[in-house]
Amino acid sequence: MSKYDLIAIVGPTASGKTSLACKLAYELNSEIISGDSRQVYRQMDIGTGKDLSDYIVEGRQIPYHLIDIREAGDKYNIFEYQQDFYRAYKDITDRGKLPVLCGGSGLYVESVLKSYPLVNVPENKELRKKLQDKSLNELTLILSSYKNLHNKTDVDTAQRAIRAIEIAEYTLLHPVEASKTINLNSLIIGVDIDRETRRRRISDRLRTRLEEGMIAEVQGILDQGIQPEDLIYYGLEYKYITLHIIGKLKYNEMVDQLEIAIHQFAKRQMTWFRGMEKRGLSIHWINHNLPDAEKINSIKALL
Repeated sequence: MSKYDLIAIVGPTASGKTSLACKLAYELNSEIISGDSRQVYRQMDIGTGKDLSDYIVEGRQIPYHLIDIREAGDKYNIFEYQQDFYRAYKDITDRGKLPVLCGGSGLYVESVLKSYPLVNVPENKELRKKLQDKSLNELTLILSSYKNLHNKTDVDTAQRAIRAIEIAEYTLLHPVEASKTINLNSLIIGVDIDRETRRRRISDRLRTRLEEGMIAEVQGILDQGIQPEDLIYYGLEYKYITLHIIGKLKYNEMVDQLEIAIHQFAKRQMTWFRGMEKRGLSIHWINHNLPDAEKINSIKALL
């Protein structure tokens, strides 16, 4: 019996953490809980990198949770994620299994590893109207004025910045009862990938996903009536491809700007994970270049 309640696999985009988590879950006869803020949405498959083929190991389907649970266009938030995580966690552990959390959305992952008490914040239409014409830089400056806010690095669009300000403003003015949490003893594994390899993998993967039909995926969602601003809200692939589709970016501009944005995002992810260590979470880093069998044996030795 493991001394841990949860195994968490973290790392920047393109580090191979999903494949590793699935192979580990296969070895442990376990299940995956996603820690990704965008893979919750249906139809957003290529752009969010669901890589569902990774969840089939040696012919066996590895069960996964918190993927494809919301419709594209919805605004899913960290409070909802935390509650959904606890439901998935209880479901898995009630069946005697050790859950494996896998994802790169640092704030989402940390919210359960650190058991953050969260508040379900309603929409503030008056505040949103006041902020709607401000630039991302202006919004970031406003966001930094809230001393109690620790997630500004997770913001990469104006809409998400406005939501973060909305949350900060609400929690400042409304001392309400926060969500109930579960204190977990977690084994946290970080996939350590060097900068140049990470950059190469990101660039190669972007071109592969474009060839696989990522633009058609975004176009298909727009064709269903989802408004462009609702896809832009999700950032990265959905932001830049939508801007291309609606005529605001030429193809080459879209690819170049998106590639830069993903590299910047991966850098922010690593900054976040290093910050987690400073905030008291112990991460065992495993070299990306090791064979999978060695990585898994190293993890099993820690259990």
